[in-house]
Amino acid sequence: MPDHRIRKQIHLAAHFPGVNHHTVWTDPGSGSQIDFDSFVHLARTAERGLFDFFFLAEGLRLREHRDRIHDLDVVGRPDTFTVLNALAAVTTRLGLAGTINTTFNEPFELAKQFASLDHLSGGRAAWNAVTSSDAFTGENFRRGGYLEHAKRYTRAHEVVDATRALWDSWPADALVIDRERGIFAQPIPEARFVSDQFDIDGQFVLPRSPQGYPVQIQAGDSDEGREFAAAKADVIFSAHGELEDGRRFYRDVKDRLAKYGRARDDLKILPSAGFVLGDTEAEAAEHARHIRHQQVTPQTAITFLEQIWGRDLSAYDPDGPLPDIDPIDDANITRGRVRHARDPRAVAEAWRAKAAAENLSIRELIIATTARQQFVGTPRQVAVEIDHYVQSDAADGFVLVPHLTPAGLDEFVDRVVPELQSLGSFRTEYTGATLREHLGLRHPQQGTTEGVRAS
Repeated sequence: MPDHRIRKQIHLAAHFPGVNHHTVWTDPGSGSQIDFDSFVHLARTAERGLFDFFFLAEGLRLREHRDRIHDLDVVGRPDTFTVLNALAAVTTRLGLAGTINTTFNEPFELAKQFASLDHLSGGRAAWNAVTSSDAFTGENFRRGGYLEHAKRYTRAHEVVDATRALWDSWPADALVIDRERGIFAQPIPEARFVSDQFDIDGQFVLPRSPQGYPVQIQAGDSDEGREFAAAKADVIFSAHGELEDGRRFYRDVKDRLAKYGRARDDLKILPSAGFVLGDTEAEAAEHARHIRHQQVTPQTAITFLEQIWGRDLSAYDPDGPLPDIDPIDDANITRGRVRHARDPRAVAEAWRAKAAAENLSIRELIIATTARQQFVGTPRQVAVEIDHYVQSDAADGFVLVPHLTPAGLDEFVDRVVPELQSLGSFRTEYTGATLREHLGLRHPQQGTTEGVRAS
């Protein structure tokens, strides 16, 4: 029997699926991406399964592919803060994480919005800070697409530091009210933050929230993205799901923490992953194959190919061979989306080699190359495999992305969570009230943000 006392505990989050190639929105079991009941169902299921947090992505603009609305994207979704604040009222322990852009939002607004969510939820807020160098998206904002690609992390660092300066401006014990005089018993100092892009001088409008700072999530994978995570993030939403690749990424990022005075447990690495269950291994494998063919329709396969080739390839047969023409450099066939590769010709060559070696059609190739990490098998097999990844230091847990909205997580909670608990590597009850407590993260020290001065 395993020694449960020394097993790493698995952290799980639930990603609300968007309309994309990982979602089977055409399935009869798929529900609305917009109705509040859908958000409530998935969040309550995740809380019933004792997950750490609910994760909601967002898109800042309806994206276009060949001058038409791209139908495989997160579109038509209600505002992230509106959804998360509403979910705070129908959940009690589940963390509430939102993807909010640092390029097109201002620190004061972000500080107020996340502090509000943290207060209203009793300390369950999390911020997935993302960047954008996309001028097409920027057209919806006052500053437009002014930010150069190379400067996006410079701004991200400063936005995070500025919001923390505002949160830090209230002493932890400042909210003491003299009921006789009706005033604060302690004065609130002004927050002062100066950087290349910001000059903030004033009093913040909310007292320090239960977590001090919302949990900081980061998803970038470049070297600068990894440094940003090592310096400031509490969680990395990683794309490195395969075992050995995950181990390399895990070591690389955790080894960067010491230079910032942080311990290895101060940052949790949670790759995204799907799952497919069956009563037998063969049944699960067949179900997974069927789902992948639903996710990558013939139209979707051609769309992905066009994003690499930068050309209209609608005349090509999805069940036929790859185009024998080369990609076009600097093509912008999909607007509002970073192309899948900076060197499309290199990707095309690699795909041709793979297709030739494995005798793959266009659709079969896209199915093979766009699949996210997923766990396939019986509930026990899936639980054992997830546990193996975590105990092997390939991850601290996973952000699970079901393929159906909103009931796609139900089976995992009902059948896999009990197996994880039987292994001794997943909680049987919540022992804390805040998301930081769920994740085993330290409460942030106040007043350590570079650039902060209180007056």
